[in-house]
Amino acid sequence: MTPVDILILSNGPGEVTTWVRPVVKALRRLLGDDREYVRISVVLSPCPNASGREVDIARSYPEVDRVQGTEHFFPFLLWGKTAQNWDWRNKGVVVFLGGDQFFPVVIGKRLGYKTVVYAEWDARWHNLIDRFGVMKPEVMPKSSKYANKFTVVGDLMAEAGAIDNKNQDITSSVIIGILPGSKAAKLAQGVPLTVAIAEYVHAQKPDIKFIIPVAPTLDLQTLASFADPKQNRVAEYFDFKGACLTNLDDRPILKTTKGLCVELYKQNPAYDLLAQCSICLTTVGANTAELGSLAVPMIVLLPTQQLDAMRSWDGLLGILANLPGVGTSFAKLINWWFLRKKGLLAWPNIWAQQEIVPELVGKLLPQEVANMVLDYLDNPEKLEQVRNKLRSARGQAGAAQKLATIVQEEINS
Repeated sequence: MTPVDILILSNGPGEVTTWVRPVVKALRRLLGDDREYVRISVVLSPCPNASGREVDIARSYPEVDRVQGTEHFFPFLLWGKTAQNWDWRNKGVVVFLGGDQFFPVVIGKRLGYKTVVYAEWDARWHNLIDRFGVMKPEVMPKSSKYANKFTVVGDLMAEAGAIDNKNQDITSSVIIGILPGSKAAKLAQGVPLTVAIAEYVHAQKPDIKFIIPVAPTLDLQTLASFADPKQNRVAEYFDFKGACLTNLDDRPILKTTKGLCVELYKQNPAYDLLAQCSICLTTVGANTAELGSLAVPMIVLLPTQQLDAMRSWDGLLGILANLPGVGTSFAKLINWWFLRKKGLLAWPNIWAQQEIVPELVGKLLPQEVANMVLDYLDNPEKLEQVRNKLRSARGQAGAAQKLATIVQEEINS
């Protein structure tokens, strides 16, 4: 068999964790683990939401052989040279999983490789790309000229957290998951708000267990700094008195001034852990897709106590909001506009085109959100209704396998 290279182009933390991971697993299942035959490389392009740890995450995937970071991307795009002067096999496929869809056009042409693009919302360069795997039929072109290039594969995010329910641990404890985000813009508000909510719930139900599955791009000390009012002045907006990083039974925890202990878990992915949660408090983002895939009820929080802190936007908006000097003004303007035009934010709601999990936007008060959590816990039939709607909304798994099949077809063509 002729050796082949598969080059995956991606960018931000969401794409690397929820797109790249299931696709490389599917590619190995389909094409085998013989690295002399199939070699998988990941090249990352710049992203305003990047955490700086995307390279480490991609390298942690055993299916991946080589990874190059964003700082070396444009020399590779312009001149075709990687920082480590990688060799390339004569036959291969460029797979687009995040970034600009023009990148695979340039790189595929330079390497003489076929090109496969995963298109979530729109597909471009129909005449220059060999194959498209699209999220839904609406992404396909209206003209039949390029129809043979398109295959509906489904939503990669919908299967990011899909696991076999038979393998879930059964626990008698009530667990509430907290997902405050991974970037400073979200953590500054997300940590004090969610932990303050947990304190109110804990006061009413002291037997409840609270957990934070720590994002792989985040270290514990950084997370804890956002729970310290001296380091994070945003905490005062939520009347949060603080928490410190310590250990309980050899497990890292955040212990608040009111005595609440929130357990911190570094395992990644944390699907087995999240699947045991009765409900989660979460920010917007890929994590809502993962929770939706696991059919875990959630309350989605977008606090606006400090508008200029909400700078985690994609594309041009993110660049403008983070410009030195004028970024604060742009951030406030962008967020003001967003709050007026806001549509559905959580992925399960987007899938269903209706609000099946609550999206709370505005100057959120911890006690009010805590009362909503307590109402769900006191009325388990409400939680079950949400779970059933999430199961219906997430759609069929298999997008990664279908995309891998397209790659295989291009290799064999």
